[in-house]
Amino acid sequence: MFRTSILTTLFTVGCLSVASAATLNFHATMDGKSEVPPTTSAGSGDMLGTLDTSSKQLAYTITFMGLSGPATAAHFHGPAAPGANAGVAVAIGTNPTSPMSGSVTLTDAQMADLQAGKWYVNVHTAANKGGEIRGQVMPTGGPGPAARRPAKQTN
Repeated sequence: MFRTSILTTLFTVGCLSVASAATLNFHATMDGKSEVPPTTSAGSGDMLGTLDTSSKQLAYTITFMGLSGPATAAHFHGPAAPGANAGVAVAIGTNPTSPMSGSVTLTDAQMADLQAGKWYVNVHTAANKGGEIRGQVMPTGGPGPAARRPAKQTN
């Protein structure tokens, strides 16, 4: 009886661990007015990302266009709320071209900040060394915070 209880408990804990692993989706829309301070750039871009919470792998694809010149760098920054600046959390690359894709393994703290919407992505140019376009990285559904928000009603 005692052995059966232990086995049942271990099985339940094992199932909960597997069930808690998830794949979460993220998105950012980048523009000059989201930079801090804002830029007058006509550039724009998008970031699509997927986080595997089991492996802690963030896979991403970033596209951009209309910049003042060639991109010189791109980074994920955090933790920071919209309108605030933060240090580089993950360097994406130097002299990146659009589109660019990659993946990175995150720490637990980085995963928590990303899921809380406290990361942003930006692309730098020679004319805008601090960043030409920027977008806040936000959950886009699934089991993340965005899925728990009530849907907007339209009339």
